[in-house]
Amino acid sequence: MATAIKHIKRASVIARVFDAPREKVWKAWTDPEAVKLWWGPKDFTAPHISIDLRVGGRFVYSMRGAGLDGAVKDYWNIGEHKEIVPMTKIVTTMSFADEQRKPVPASHYGLPGKWPKEVLVTATFADIKDGKTRLTVQETGIPREVAELSRLGWEQQLDKFADALVLMSGRTRIIAEPGKQEIIMKRIYDAPRALVFKAYTDRAIIPQWWGPRMYATIVDKLDAKPGGLWRFLNRDKDGTEYAFHGVYHEVAAPERIVATFEFEGVPGHVSLETLTLEESGGRTTLTNRSVFQSVADRDGMLQEGMEEGATETMDRLAELLAGTGEVKKAA
Repeated sequence: MATAIKHIKRASVIARVFDAPREKVWKAWTDPEAVKLWWGPKDFTAPHISIDLRVGGRFVYSMRGAGLDGAVKDYWNIGEHKEIVPMTKIVTTMSFADEQRKPVPASHYGLPGKWPKEVLVTATFADIKDGKTRLTVQETGIPREVAELSRLGWEQQLDKFADALVLMSGRTRIIAEPGKQEIIMKRIYDAPRALVFKAYTDRAIIPQWWGPRMYATIVDKLDAKPGGLWRFLNRDKDGTEYAFHGVYHEVAAPERIVATFEFEGVPGHVSLETLTLEESGGRTTLTNRSVFQSVADRDGMLQEGMEEGATETMDRLAELLAGTGEVKKAA
């Protein structure tokens, strides 16, 4: 997934190759629900995305996060589609706006430089070998003072775009950056978040999806409230048991659970897991962030096959929520 960047007069061009067919890359760029997954730099969310995908059609984007002054706020963009060649090219204008969707100068958001009334954004999509797609984004009109900031923003957005392509394919996205003490898992479920939350907190439901298929899961303890304990066991066909336990720090239905996680087979290696659930259009984006006591602990978990086990567990939850496969919908 190499990135190529170059700068021309008042324009920046960034190209990235994605391991996905052009149709999926196009959809990730044009579908409002998909754009919500990636619009904005790292640590920003996109609470509102609307797109009228036709020449002359307007769009409204917002992103929420910390600005140059450190304050968290909503940043709004509006624009118009000037050219659309399906699966091949989109040319749009883009301007800053306020919460009423009215144009405002860049200085409204504390951005330096002499900005034009509108920036022109051109995105092109090209097939390359092995079913991959090259996405090229050209942004014309960016002041020199913010060229590097713009480049960094697009780099981070395209990292999130790659995540979105995985999530849109119904797969689990696992992020474990070298040298960091955390693992982040993401998945989109075709179910409301209240149902996903229930699957994580109902002792009758958890055995139907928690852990790899080769194990039976037994819920020994589950007191889903701050200070409450949980303890689950995986039992193999020979009767050997593997136990896991932790303490709930926060339980906020239906959007957030914070709890510790410890494998009793290797005591003393505790991680803190934060589960967040965001719903849009009846679907739920699950993000699970596990923070370990050290990089070595994190890497050890990965070496023990955590990715495979977590992926299978998330797949089983998807089957449960869909009411298919070996599990039954229980809610």
